[in-house]
Amino acid sequence: MGGGIQEKKKVAVYDGSDIRELVGDERAFTSFVDDKFSELDRDRDGKLSVKELKPAVSAIGASLGLPAPGSSPDSDHIYHEVLNEFTHGKQEQVSKTEFKEVLSDILLGMAAGLNRDPIVILRIDGEDLREFVDGSSFELEAISIFSRMESSGMSLRHCIIKALEQLTVEHGMPPSNDSWVLNNIVEPTLQSVANDQYKQPASQDIFLSEFRKVVENIILRLKEHPVIVAHSGNTFDGSGIKRLLMNKFELEKVLDAAWRGLPKIDSQKAPRGYLRVALDEVAPSAGLPPFGSLSQMDTVVNEVFKMVNADEGKIVEEAEFKKTMTEILGSIMLQLEGKPIVFSSSSVVHEPLASSTTDTLLPIPSTEVSDKI
Repeated sequence: MGGGIQEKKKVAVYDGSDIRELVGDERAFTSFVDDKFSELDRDRDGKLSVKELKPAVSAIGASLGLPAPGSSPDSDHIYHEVLNEFTHGKQEQVSKTEFKEVLSDILLGMAAGLNRDPIVILRIDGEDLREFVDGSSFELEAISIFSRMESSGMSLRHCIIKALEQLTVEHGMPPSNDSWVLNNIVEPTLQSVANDQYKQPASQDIFLSEFRKVVENIILRLKEHPVIVAHSGNTFDGSGIKRLLMNKFELEKVLDAAWRGLPKIDSQKAPRGYLRVALDEVAPSAGLPPFGSLSQMDTVVNEVFKMVNADEGKIVEEAEFKKTMTEILGSIMLQLEGKPIVFSSSSVVHEPLASSTTDTLLPIPSTEVSDKI
């Protein structure tokens, strides 16, 4: 393709605007909270117990892309932290007012993330993949994919499966490692075109010929069974930090807010170890993802913190805090300018949008585009 994602393939765009509009409309948000609170308050006592809150916490986790509770210790820790936001770690019950305040903060945080990295819902129906296969770049890209694989001794079948994993929604291919795509698109295709060569080690010429056949067969299957994919992507090149550092007024306002939010010793000093917490507060204004959400970015942040000794267990006053935070931001910017981080994520949507789990707490976006399901 080469031209990116075509507008006509977009079913909907989640950019946070609907969430911001909802939270900003006091009357509408109050009604929204009343409805959700009523759904969760099973015993009708006017408060939410921890048990009653868990469906809301699960919905928030799903909207963040987390696996279901119980799937992994890491995601369970995040679910626990979200639950603590509602209960403050000690309350057994949450009032409607408390529920509304915390839900507002969480939704606005999600909206900020979606504004930075919108999620685009795409309909993958084989047309873009056909354009890619018929284009002049297909053979060159297939050769490049083959050359990057450690294909010595690898069967042709294995090579083709690995190659399909390198094709993205920009090519018109849904994520081939998704279980539904693998079982309903990829495996039936391989079974229909496989021959004795598929068990043998692959040469480049045979790979190119058979890979084309497989992709063309996948195109036919996608025509019959279009796949709906949620896609997001971003490039972190330091430009967001640069804009913030150049706007001294905005920088001062952002650092003031971050400083006010830190726990204090004697009201004027804060532990230096909380600089990581402060960076997460500053991140949306600097065009950075939250720490822990992107491993490549975490590596950059860790290197910078080590370089400026930001994890030392000393106490800092406000002036030193702001100076150190500015130094951290500048160092991260330089690293990203030298080596930008490109992030892209695609996942198959297995449920109709209106009945998705996240609909429990999130408004469905009104930014819909042509060629709906």
